[in-house]
Amino acid sequence: MNELWTALGDPLLRAPLITAVLIGATAPIIGTFLVQRRMSLLGDGIGHIALTGVALGWLVGAAIGLVPRDVLALPGAVIAAVVGAIAIELVRERGRTSGDVALAMLFYGGIAGGVLIIELAGGTNDNLVRYLFGSVATVDTTNLLITVGLAALILFVGLGFRAALFAVSHDEEFARASGIPVRTLNIMLAIISALTVTVAMRVVGVLMVSAMMIVPVATAQLLAASFKRTMSIAMLIGGAIAAIGLIATYWLDVSPGATIVVLAIILYAVIATVRLIIQMRSPRPASIPEVT
Repeated sequence: MNELWTALGDPLLRAPLITAVLIGATAPIIGTFLVQRRMSLLGDGIGHIALTGVALGWLVGAAIGLVPRDVLALPGAVIAAVVGAIAIELVRERGRTSGDVALAMLFYGGIAGGVLIIELAGGTNDNLVRYLFGSVATVDTTNLLITVGLAALILFVGLGFRAALFAVSHDEEFARASGIPVRTLNIMLAIISALTVTVAMRVVGVLMVSAMMIVPVATAQLLAASFKRTMSIAMLIGGAIAAIGLIATYWLDVSPGATIVVLAIILYAVIATVRLIIQMRSPRPASIPEVT
């Protein structure tokens, strides 16, 4: 217990811990709507295109002589992710190609573009690793303040517009017929998803950020029946798992992002198994013979 209090009091861990908890608690808010819309992989697609933005930031930084070169990496990632998220939403809306094909384009184009551009900027693929897998060492007070602002924005949009966003996610055609501004809400959700991915990738990494948006929601669905309770439980699970996973890395020399995601998946597997056992042991109602 004393070692735990020592870890919590470490100033080097304080900013990353608060950042991780905020991301873990707020990312499932967006994830709840994505799961409802059957677009769980959107976060992955946005994350991959954000890598191209990171590389573009490096390229611009190198061209104008910035030191260090990655000063513009985060702004570049934000711009690329937002543009990519809006593009895929417009493509999905017009129905010219299916959502999964558009996501596949983001997957492949994002990775390839990021690798190619970072090499043109004079960097190496190792420079992308901390964005792929996350790096606690890069989280400072500035990142914490950005995360606090993002968390406030997610709470405002996710909770303030929850009823309208649920209507759009549940039945888009009915929502449009009811006079709800479907396109505006869809684009707003896409932009918030992009911002969530670009900020969270500093902690859990691009390859795992989507898991923090989706896995807590999937776990919460095993415990709750309503949309509102699912979102609330997912937020608690995400925040708790992020804190536990990051604190564990204080003693273990392992990737914080990978640890957080693995813990989230283990929790899902445990709850799913227990739920299945309870269902198998619960008595089934006796069948009533049909009257012929």
